[in-house]
Amino acid sequence: MSGADSKALTDALSAEYAAVFAYGVIAAYANPDRERLVAEYTAAHRARRDATIDALKGLGGTVPAPAAAYTSPVPVDDPIPAAKLAVVVETDTATAWRAAAEAASAPEVRRTAVEALTECALRLATWQSILGVNPATTAFPGQP
Repeated sequence: MSGADSKALTDALSAEYAAVFAYGVIAAYANPDRERLVAEYTAAHRARRDATIDALKGLGGTVPAPAAAYTSPVPVDDPIPAAKLAVVVETDTATAWRAAAEAASAPEVRRTAVEALTECALRLATWQSILGVNPATTAFPGQP
């Protein structure tokens, strides 16, 4: 694994750590009708986090520990801010995975990054739709 691949995966892992943490906050305040959706998306980020850890280990990279806590860029105290935080989370992870796809030299890292970016874009579109954003998608998700 090249240094670029290691950095790309490490940066994406940091975004996944933050996403898992944020979805705990989202779950606490989300509309009860969204419980299943939040659980599904939390599980998806946990699975992506774990797969990224495995990829780093498998390729001899160093796996950083998650931060002890993360600060929400959106004050969350009811369902609307919870959904807005989910938009931020999916935007941030999409940005990290897009950067990983652009920086990767190994085909397997690039493939993983594109798959993860696609998943983030789909979740982002769902949250944008819930918030009434039109259009709910962007042409190039994860673009800074």
